[in-house]
Order: sequence, then structure tokens, then C-alpha cells
Amino acid sequence: LPAAVDVGRPGGWEDKWRAFHKPARIGRLWVGPPWETPDEDALVVEIDPGRAFGTGSHPTTRLCLEVLQELEPGSLLDVGSGSGVLAIAAGLLGFTPVVAVDVEAPSIAATAANAGANDVVVDARLVGADDDLPGADVVVANISLASVQTLPPRIECEALVTSGYFAADRPLLGGFVHARRYTVDGWACDVHLRS
Repeated sequence: LPAAVDVGRPGGWEDKWRAFHKPARIGRLWVGPPWETPDEDALVVEIDPGRAFGTGSHPTTRLCLEVLQELEPGSLLDVGSGSGVLAIAAGLLGFTPVVAVDVEAPSIAATAANAGANDVVVDARLVGADDDLPGADVVVANISLASVQTLPPRIECEALVTSGYFAADRPLLGGFVHARRYTVDGWACDVHLRS
């Protein structure tokens, strides 16, 4: 927590955390909290993270959102959905069906609630860390490098978008060919195609 925030008194972190949740414009998408006013010309992804990770402002999330806007819409699986930012944006961009999975129950609850608030259909599912995952045309995984590298035997897809790691890191993914890399502020996002 920032040193200037006093969490022990009324008006502490439970109110001041909102100052850190700012909207972001990424291409056609506006991602922000319900208390901010979205751009009129944008596809709006309204996110209240609750107890889940993800407001849409982290560089890896922004990179994934940029890549999703470049891909041909089809079915999509969001691995490690957090608050549901990527799954909801995918639904707004025309991907269908959209399935979101996470290993944490608060993330599934946040994804489902945020999808409902955005009038987007997302099938949010709690999964185990080693479970096989539903197939999709596109899989997006904004998770740790170690977790990304466990995905190939667990997924069936034509395109795999990975992020959540530094630009100095490069995932090694059997069965996939690296197609493109995007970087910003020392973070990376990679697109891999089934070989």
C-alpha cells in the first residue's frame, strides 16, 4: 500500500483505492471503473475488480487488448480471467462463445459479475491448476511465465496470446510457432500459432 494511505481509519484504503483505478483507452476499447465516464465513441468495458486481480491498466493487459483487436473473432478462452477484463472485451469485439477460467473463486465471481454488468455472455468456470481446458479458436493467457509454459498440453487452439511476464522472458511452447511479439514498459505479449 502507498505510505500516504491510512487503512486504519474511516476514509482509508477502502475509499482511497479508487484513486488508483483509472480508465484506459486501448484502440476501440475504453476500460474503466463504474464511477468514471467512458468515451462516447468506444466499446466500453466497465470493470469493478472487487477481490479479483485486474483493472485493465497494467501493461500486459493493455497489450493483450491491443492484440485481441487485431485477431479474427471466433471462440475464445481466457485463462486466468481475474476480473474478466479480457473475456468481456473479447465478447464486445465479437468473439463467441467466450469462456473464462481461473483457479480462484473470487476471480470467477468477479468475472461473472462484471460480464453481467457489461451485458456480455461469458461462461466463467473455476478450474484446477492441472485441469484440461476447453478448446477455442483463440486462447489468451495473461498469467505468469511458468503458468504459460504449462498450457500447450492442456489446450486446443489455433492462436495462443500470452502475456504476464517481462520482455526479457520468452515462453517455450511445444506445438506452437512464435508469430509476433509486442512490448511496452519492459513487459511482453506474444502471439503463437499452432504448428
